[in-house]
Amino acid sequence: MREKIARMPLREPPLNAVRAFAAAARHLSFTRAALELHVTHSAVSRQIKSLEEFLGIALFERRIRQVALTAEGQQFFAEVQPALAQINAAARALQSQGPARAVRINVRPSFAVRWLIPRLPSFVERFPEIEPQVVTSTVMPEEAIGSFDIAVRRGLEGWPSSMEVQPFLEDEVLVVGAPALFKTHPLPDLRALASHVLLSARTRKDDWDAWKKQVGAPRARPAGRLQFDHLHFVLQAAVDGLGIALAPTSLVSHDLASGRLQSPLPTLRMTLERYYYGLAPDAAPEAGYVAEWFEEMQARQAA
Repeated sequence: MREKIARMPLREPPLNAVRAFAAAARHLSFTRAALELHVTHSAVSRQIKSLEEFLGIALFERRIRQVALTAEGQQFFAEVQPALAQINAAARALQSQGPARAVRINVRPSFAVRWLIPRLPSFVERFPEIEPQVVTSTVMPEEAIGSFDIAVRRGLEGWPSSMEVQPFLEDEVLVVGAPALFKTHPLPDLRALASHVLLSARTRKDDWDAWKKQVGAPRARPAGRLQFDHLHFVLQAAVDGLGIALAPTSLVSHDLASGRLQSPLPTLRMTLERYYYGLAPDAAPEAGYVAEWFEEMQARQAA
C-alpha cells in the first residue's frame, strides 16, 4: 500500500474525509462523529476508510464497540485539528464581512492535544469574535518568534529577551495506566513496578529514573520498556494498556476524570518545571484575551 501510494501523483487529501476523521478522533467514536456531522455511521466509516487508503496507513484501531487512534492517527489529529479550526475561522471572517480578529497560539503538540484543544470551546464561547489559531511546534519561542501572538512552554529557557513571560500552570508527574491493566496486573506498591512495562517519551526518557530515585523505588528490572517520539503517543499507549506511564497532571486531567486512566500511586509525585506563557512584542490585541483566559484556567486548576 505504501509503495503504491508513493508512486501516485501528489494530490490533496479528501477534505470531507479529513473532517470525518477529526470528528471521530475528537470523540473516539464513529457514532458521535456521525451525529456531529449529521451523517450516518456508515458514511463516517467509509470516509475514514478512504482517507486511510489515501494515506496508506491505519489511523484507527477498530475494537468491539469502540475505536482508538493509532500512533500515526494521534500525530495526524494533532496536525489537522488546528488546520480545520483555522479553515473555520477563515470562513467566519468572510461571513462577518469584516477583518479577521485572529490570535495565533503556539504550543507543543502534546499540550495542544491534551490541554488546549479540550478546553478551547470555553474560550470560543466566551470570545466568539476572536479566532484562535493553534500552531504546534517543538522549537523554543526564540526560534519561532514572528509566527505567534502568544506562546506556552515549560520552563524559562528559550524565551526571547524581548518577551515578558508570566508563570502559568504548576505541574507534577504521577504514574498512570489503563484500568483494565491494573485489574490483571495490580500496582499496590513500589515493589510491583517490576511486573509492568514502563512507557516513556524520547524527550523525557530520564523521568522514570528521576522519579524512582525520589520516591525510593527498589532497584529492579521492569517487565519491559517502550519508548515513543512524543509524549502524546506515550499517553495513548497507556490508554491502550501497553504499559504504565509517568504523566504530567496537566495533560491527563481529562483522562483521569473520565476513567480512561487511573493513578494507582497518587501520592508518589515528582515536581516538574512549571509552564509559562508570553506575548510576542507585536502580538495582536486579542492575545491579551487569551492571556486572561489562561489566568482563569490556572485559577480553576489551583482551586
